[in-house]
Amino acid sequence: MSVYQFQVLHKDKDSDARRGQAHTARGSYETPAFMPVGTVGSVKGIPPWELEQTGAQVVLSNTYHLFLRPGHEVVGQLGGLHKMMDWPHSILTDSGGYQVFSLAKLRKITEEGVTFRSHIDGALCELSPEKAVEIQETLGSDIMMVLDECPDKDRDEEYCARSMDMTTRWALRCLEARRSENALFAITQGGMHTHLREQHARELALHPFDGMAIGVLSVGESKGMMDEMLHASISPLPEDKPRYFMGVGRPGDIMRAVARGVDMFDCVLPTRSGRTGLLFTWDGERQIKQARYKVDTSPLDPTCDCPTCRRFSRGYLRHLFVSGEMLGPILNTLHNLYFYQRVMRELREAIAEDRLRAYLGDNLERIDRKAEE
Repeated sequence: MSVYQFQVLHKDKDSDARRGQAHTARGSYETPAFMPVGTVGSVKGIPPWELEQTGAQVVLSNTYHLFLRPGHEVVGQLGGLHKMMDWPHSILTDSGGYQVFSLAKLRKITEEGVTFRSHIDGALCELSPEKAVEIQETLGSDIMMVLDECPDKDRDEEYCARSMDMTTRWALRCLEARRSENALFAITQGGMHTHLREQHARELALHPFDGMAIGVLSVGESKGMMDEMLHASISPLPEDKPRYFMGVGRPGDIMRAVARGVDMFDCVLPTRSGRTGLLFTWDGERQIKQARYKVDTSPLDPTCDCPTCRRFSRGYLRHLFVSGEMLGPILNTLHNLYFYQRVMRELREAIAEDRLRAYLGDNLERIDRKAEE
């Protein structure tokens, strides 16, 4: 029996958006929520005490990566993932299915699970639904994900149907394998086929999972296709469980998905973009390496209260970046994480006050502006 609890506190009157609260063994987090990605037990460049200051209440780590290095047994010997990374709040761990799909070499998928070569050293590894749960329980995850197969966006209907059915069987084996009170979320699949998406969501909703995730979108399909598959995946899901849109995305994509009724998000974009000099602001994206910022004394975003914007100019941030100073990506990443958490906070407030439609009307167009080359 899981200790996880989720409650919808308010529904927006003009959309499908929900404001909610989830409770885990290590505290609560508010939804809609964005989870910074700490793949190997670290949000790149940001110590946990700084991460707390951004407003993050839950972070994501990855089963596949921690299984390969340092090994889940090592993490257990170091006191579990929370103690090892000094994060006292909730942690969700992805099961590793997507990483097997995207990173592993020479993978072989059978009913039993997946056999693959490590992308680190080529070692032969095996991952079954039972093993995925065992690893996550050893890590001490508050929210575990079932093992799934992730078909790429061009797979035909026949393949996606077979894959979807196997993912269902794997998900039920994960339920049977659970020995802890940790939450376990299912992952809906179905490729780019709306009727399969609807069917899979309906099937998984019949079982006692603690939450429902929507998998393998934002993998190169058009925004129109992503929105169509998201709608098909959400419509059959139960109202009383959180909906988690995996791997999404840009601030505008998150805002639109919240209006569809999504509660949880994760994405590497704010941290990866910080390392490449792409910064998110309320007036769209900025490429800080551009020459026009060379002697710009303005803060990156005058409306932002993050330490980067309070203390430093665009010119200094550009100087750090083009000089290859490690402080540059750190300050950039810190700003992006603050920005994402502010977006989530304002979305929650807008939902609670039944003004989400107006909020999106005021902010979506400008936040969507791409950086000029």
